[in-house]
Amino acid sequence: MAENKVLHRVLRRLAGWAVWSFFSEVHIIGEENVPADGPLIVVATHHNMMLDPAVLSSYFPHKRILNYWTKASLFANPVLHWILLSSGNIPVTRKSKDNRVLFKGTFDVLARGEAVALFPEGTSYTEPRIMQVKDGASWSALEYMKWAKENPDKTVDRPLLVVPAAIVYTNKSKYRSQVIIEFGEPISMTDYESQFLSAVEGEPRVAVKRLTQHIEDELIRATINAPDWDTLYAARMARSILWEKSKSIDLNDFVAISQTLVDLLSTPNVTPNSVQVRRRLLEYYSLLQSSKLNNSALASLPLPKTLDPRRAEPLPSRLRTLLVLLRDTLSVLVRIPLFLFPLAVHLPAYLASQAAARLVEDEEETQAQNKIVFGLILLIMIYPAAFFFLWALFWYTPTGALVAAAIVWLFAVYHVKMIDDVYDHAKQLVVAWRVLVGVWSPKNTELSINALQQYLTPKTPPENPWIDKNKSRRPETQSPTSSSSQRANPVGISPAQVQAKTRGRKHSPPTRRLIRHVLRARARAVHALASFFAELERAPEEKHVHASTHLAQSYGCFSSSSDDEDGVVSGLQGWRKAREVLRFLRDRGANFSSLESQIADDYWAESRAILSDPEEDGETEYSSDFPESSPGDEDLKWVAPAIQ
Repeated sequence: MAENKVLHRVLRRLAGWAVWSFFSEVHIIGEENVPADGPLIVVATHHNMMLDPAVLSSYFPHKRILNYWTKASLFANPVLHWILLSSGNIPVTRKSKDNRVLFKGTFDVLARGEAVALFPEGTSYTEPRIMQVKDGASWSALEYMKWAKENPDKTVDRPLLVVPAAIVYTNKSKYRSQVIIEFGEPISMTDYESQFLSAVEGEPRVAVKRLTQHIEDELIRATINAPDWDTLYAARMARSILWEKSKSIDLNDFVAISQTLVDLLSTPNVTPNSVQVRRRLLEYYSLLQSSKLNNSALASLPLPKTLDPRRAEPLPSRLRTLLVLLRDTLSVLVRIPLFLFPLAVHLPAYLASQAAARLVEDEEETQAQNKIVFGLILLIMIYPAAFFFLWALFWYTPTGALVAAAIVWLFAVYHVKMIDDVYDHAKQLVVAWRVLVGVWSPKNTELSINALQQYLTPKTPPENPWIDKNKSRRPETQSPTSSSSQRANPVGISPAQVQAKTRGRKHSPPTRRLIRHVLRARARAVHALASFFAELERAPEEKHVHASTHLAQSYGCFSSSSDDEDGVVSGLQGWRKAREVLRFLRDRGANFSSLESQIADDYWAESRAILSDPEEDGETEYSSDFPESSPGDEDLKWVAPAIQ
């Protein structure tokens, strides 16, 4: 019985503490869609290894216990049998061809009115979109519905519901990032019952495929899906530029905003300069990855124009520049003393976490798991040691034990509460000094244009061998009219860059050698994005852009093509008006007005203020297979009125 699953409750508490300490926020959407009791199958996305069940179980509404599938062979040992059942695992006989045998453990749990959590994608993976949703969850749900109708005396008097759960990470491997769990509307078996119970050959299978498609549609609706990595990275970079402040996006809108940008940037020829815009965004994104910097920190730096070492400024101006930076450094250091002791205590856990993440550098979905597991192991040793040390100071008295436990708990809470503010300011301080050192370094220390090529395209994760891409759903954001050349080379990168991307990059050089390139790339990305949105604003009222089906249904229109071989509707094509998309983004905080002001006033990031143009130095511009100018670049005076 659920009440006896003591080990599950203990593990859920430990997982909750780990998730609470690693992520700054777990935001729940659609909690009202989860029933407080009755048989329930939760179908969740699975893109972050052990963290997915940890997050789902820890923050599941009504504190309902979730049961997960496990191989039946593991239950053979009596001790392991008790451990698995007590921790909320269900035996599944995978080799059985009889569904009643295969799902017997699932039937027993659902018949008691409990909840089962499944990951229908079949494996954890890192891809730019949902790649596959298998039929196992649908078979189990419909088979239970059939079994319950045949055995009404063995089940609770409540119908089975299937609830989709999309787990979205703002940055799934980053410490103190955020998590969004969105529960979709419950799916009733009523719409599939007659077809699944039909005696006509093949009808039950069609019912299963229809339910699987429904589940997939709901998961896609609540997640971010791009046709390729380049589009996803370009959309991330555009989002970061439009919402500069860290965590400034309302998490209720995070997925819709991100998907809107993906759809916009995957529309072929949406503006005359759309290819160049994508390229500029990708170059900047890639250089940020290589230099381990972030746009939010760069945008917030109060660096005056006198920072440029080539400007003929008197010495006092240089000193004022340094004083500005020292002032901001002191404002950060004031916070440090209050955090030094917690930092020292937790330092072994931090170092172990970073070392664990480096073990799986090419597996993004495993990095956060390793960070949490290794950090938790260290903390399990540190906190008890602190408790016994404090208890000893109170002569091992019962009251002393309570006081020591309270102090340790409050200390942990204090550390987590302090870390966000200190961590953000510390990152900003590090970025500031890296920029200062980089732009004041001699010109000959800068990375050459040829050596820079391998850092101008983002590194993509390796393919997951457990994903069958031949059977994966065609992304809705892929234009049916785009040419094969556009799909093969969507951002117009040079052959040298393609070669660097496919063979993987070397270890990144020191940040100081990339700083000037990063700042130039930032100015160009902002410049390109400003002209991009200005072009959309100036477009005719009837101008359309691609939209994912669910966004098109809510904000635009869509049309559907024929059914596939299983009778499932496919090939949905959605559209939204360009003007409506701009209003949508602006209403949710997109800072269009800052784009032009950054071009005009953010002189420290301008290529002309940081570095003379490479062509003037006799060098070749990177990505020189495309012209430097883009439509509208020669005259920016209309940009601000158009996009404000």
